[in-house]
Amino acid sequence: MTKIATRKIIFILFLFIVTNLDAQDDKQIFDSLKLVMPGANLVKVSGQFTFTEGPAVNKTGNIYFTDQPNDKIWKYDVNGKLSLFMDKTGRSNGLYFDSKGNIIACADNKDELWSISPERKVTVLLKNFEGHRFNGPNDLWIDRKGGIYFTDPYYQREYWNRTKPDIEGQKVYYLAKGKKEATVVDDQLKQPNGIVGSPDGKTLYVADIGAGKTYKYNINKDASLSNRQLLFSQGSDGMTLDSQGNIYITGNGVSIYNRDGIKIGHIPVPAGWTANVCFGGKDRKTLFVTAMESIYTIKMNVKGVE
Repeated sequence: MTKIATRKIIFILFLFIVTNLDAQDDKQIFDSLKLVMPGANLVKVSGQFTFTEGPAVNKTGNIYFTDQPNDKIWKYDVNGKLSLFMDKTGRSNGLYFDSKGNIIACADNKDELWSISPERKVTVLLKNFEGHRFNGPNDLWIDRKGGIYFTDPYYQREYWNRTKPDIEGQKVYYLAKGKKEATVVDDQLKQPNGIVGSPDGKTLYVADIGAGKTYKYNINKDASLSNRQLLFSQGSDGMTLDSQGNIYITGNGVSIYNRDGIKIGHIPVPAGWTANVCFGGKDRKTLFVTAMESIYTIKMNVKGVE
């Protein structure tokens, strides 16, 4: 393990301890819901990385993810083949595909938002906020209009020249399609991290990992947020949704909550920290998990919606 992820790992291992729940009770509830395909087990695909993050699925079901300390984006295709997609990625962390097939990346090296074409051409979409450097865009979700919601927590990196934030507070922002300046949509969170929206574009979910809470918001027509509600008292690094509206969050394995905020299941992952998760594969029924130096998959009975 390099020093790049050390501070984050210390912090998230602490959260692992304080959020650990009774696994046997989880399993009994989870098994009754039959979300996992009968007989399916968690499969370790590879353990060759340093710290895996930011999985995103394209239109054909291929999954792209980052090995953030090593500055690389990898591809796991629908046939189970693992290959290097791109080196020198601006220290990309969270990823998401836009409607044109470009990867939108939280480029952590200079705290920017990048668009990476299928041919690996980079376009910088956003450099700063009102002339100040972001804390470190971490995770993102793109709405139907092509606007980008993203979280901006502060995790000190050894490759930065600075040792403190340029912006006061850790916030959630929105970048409208074609715009060069983001707007703040929530500035009342401690350390926002995971973020995802519903397929109908009406609801946004944000995990405040620093506070150990996950919230849901109404998305207004002008892309602003309203009616923030505490959904459940557990934070997350990354998160995703399935076709039933269940929310998958990470940290201690993968925890699953229904749309009402009731915990309905838990998938144990043999790693000190589970960073992120998404659905992929041709039928979108493969749950893909990034966890420390490894990546895992498990076959599901439900589909992802991203």
